Amino acid sequence: MIFGSQHMEFFVGIALALLVCGAAAWLGMDRDRVFYPAVLIVTASYYVVFAVIDGGQAALWSELAIAAAFMGLAVLGFKRNLWVVVAALVGHGVMDVFHGALVHNTGVPQGWPGFCLTFDLTAAARVGSVLAFRARAGEFA
Repeated sequence: MIFGSQHMEFFVGIALALLVCGAAAWLGMDRDRVFYPAVLIVTASYYVVFAVIDGGQAALWSELAIAAAFMGLAVLGFKRNLWVVVAALVGHGVMDVFHGALVHNTGVPQGWPGFCLTFDLTAAARVGSVLAFRARAGEFA
């Protein structure tokens, strides 16, 4: 094993974000403005799934409220400026660090916050670099 299993979620989060964003760029799927906001919506929805696994109403309603906020930012970013999506991905990554203190959701897997943190921050960096490159090239931003 190359990496210790103790922090594998960090490496997997980074690798998966690079794979998803890289494959989307290579295939041309990210040429449409809707791609990165859709990634944010999917990212924000996972904690809702974990709340369903948890089975508690309090966790479900809390997670729905948080997801709705990030989904709203995804829509705003899609409609106005994709840099909002970059900021929201960073914000979601930061929220992952504090999620356990915000919501008691026993459905969240142990390694999820670390995985989601690194996925979100890596995706935000990738999306930001794509937007900066496209802005220089005169494409959408």
